Amino acid sequence: MRDTGQTPSQTVGPFFGYALPYAGGPEVRAAWQPDAIRLHGVVLDGAGAPISDAIIEIWGADASGRTSTERGSFHRDQHGFTGFGRSAVDRDGRYSFTTVKPGAMRDGSAPYVLIAVFGRGVTHHLFTRAYFGDEPSANATDPLLVSVDPARRDTLVAVPDAPRSYRFDLRLQGERETVFLDYGVSR
Repeated sequence: MRDTGQTPSQTVGPFFGYALPYAGGPEVRAAWQPDAIRLHGVVLDGAGAPISDAIIEIWGADASGRTSTERGSFHRDQHGFTGFGRSAVDRDGRYSFTTVKPGAMRDGSAPYVLIAVFGRGVTHHLFTRAYFGDEPSANATDPLLVSVDPARRDTLVAVPDAPRSYRFDLRLQGERETVFLDYGVSR
């Protein structure tokens, strides 16, 4: 068999939402737990219209800044925390997760949740981070956040909008586009 090299990625289409969402996917932490927070928002296209067929994944550390080693991401335990969640957006492009507000993973960094966006026309999923707007001191010294153009930095900050609730809208292109991260993956 001859090696033909890598093939281009498949375009993610509306079919995507049938295979990947799973029961309890957005509940990284049970909402009734005292340390649970809500991270939610809207996925928007370049014209500012909601995208109705995206999938959002999050990864986050626990409140102490430790990465979870707990098993069972697909079988949720109401008392545990796996650090991973997946959610399809609704018809209005909205997503919502219950999780914990992470602690900083290393000295000098701010708490954040890693986010991946999959959607129609996105041939490679997009990565970004959601920092927390109520952590101004930590955000002011985070190495990645301070390396971003100050005019675009707030696109990486989830805004507190209620007790234990943060709004983080994702704009895939255009004015106020969310800053997306390149982890050096060859395209």
